[in-house]
Amino acid sequence: MKKQFLYILVTLTLLVTACSKEQVELPAPGNDDDDTLSGSPVVTESAEEEIVQQQAEEQPVEKMIEPLYKLNAVWAFEPIGDANSKAVLLTIDDAPDKYALEMAKTLKELDAPAIFFVNGHFIDTEEEQAGLKEIYDLGFPIGNHTKTHANLKQISEQEQQEEIQMVSDTVEQVTGERPKFFRAPYGVNSDFSRAFVEEDGMLLMNWTYGYDWEKQYMDAAALADIMVNTELLRDGANLLMHDREWTAAALKDIVEGLRAKGYDLIDPATIKGVEE
Repeated sequence: MKKQFLYILVTLTLLVTACSKEQVELPAPGNDDDDTLSGSPVVTESAEEEIVQQQAEEQPVEKMIEPLYKLNAVWAFEPIGDANSKAVLLTIDDAPDKYALEMAKTLKELDAPAIFFVNGHFIDTEEEQAGLKEIYDLGFPIGNHTKTHANLKQISEQEQQEEIQMVSDTVEQVTGERPKFFRAPYGVNSDFSRAFVEEDGMLLMNWTYGYDWEKQYMDAAALADIMVNTELLRDGANLLMHDREWTAAALKDIVEGLRAKGYDLIDPATIKGVEE
C-alpha cells in the first residue's frame, strides 16, 4: 500500500513538472509563419510599452503653423494678429509647362515662397508628373487650376466637377497631398464651382494684379519693372504670374525688387484655409 502511494506521488510530480515545462516553452502569440514561431522571444508587457513609447518618440511631429493671413473680398491678404501687414503673395499659374521647375529652383535659391497653380493637361505623363513632384519637393504648395483651363461658366456642372476633381486627384496621387488652393481660369467662377471647391477643402483665390500676358510686358526687364513699380502694389497684394519664358527670366528681379521696397513674401502655409 505504501509502495502504491509512493508510485502515485512520483507520477503526479512528473506530470506537474512536464506541464510546467510545456507552458514555459509555448511561443508568444503571433502570426502563423514558421520563422515567427521558432525562437520568438517572449516580450513582457513592460518591455512592449517601452518599445511603443520609443517608436512614438521616433515619429516626426508635424509642426502646427498658426494662420497669419486671411483672404479678403478683393483677393488681397489681411494680417491676423501681429503679422506683418507689409507682405505680398507670389503665385505661378499654368504650371508645370516649360519653365515652372526653373522658376521653382530660382525661388528656392532666393528663399521666396509661392504657390504653383497647375493645369491637368500639364501633368498627364510620367515625365510631367515627375516635374510636378520636384516642384513640390522643393517646398512649394500645389494649387488647382483645372484640367483644361476651361471657362467654368461655359460648361456643365458635371464638366466643372471633372475639371476640378481630376487635378486634385492627380496632385494627391503624385505628391501625397491634396491641393489647398484653387484658382479658376480667367478668374471666372460659378456658384457650383465655388461650392464644390469649398467642399473639397480648397480656398478659392483670384488675384489683385498681373501683367505677363500683355504684349508690352513679354520682356523680362519690362515685366520686372511693372510688377515692382505698379501703383497696384500695396500691402497684402496677390501677385499673378505664369509659366512663361519672360516671367522666368524676370523672377529674380521681381523678388529682389519687392524686398527692396520692404515687402515680405507670404508663406502659403500661414494662410487661413476654409477649414480653420
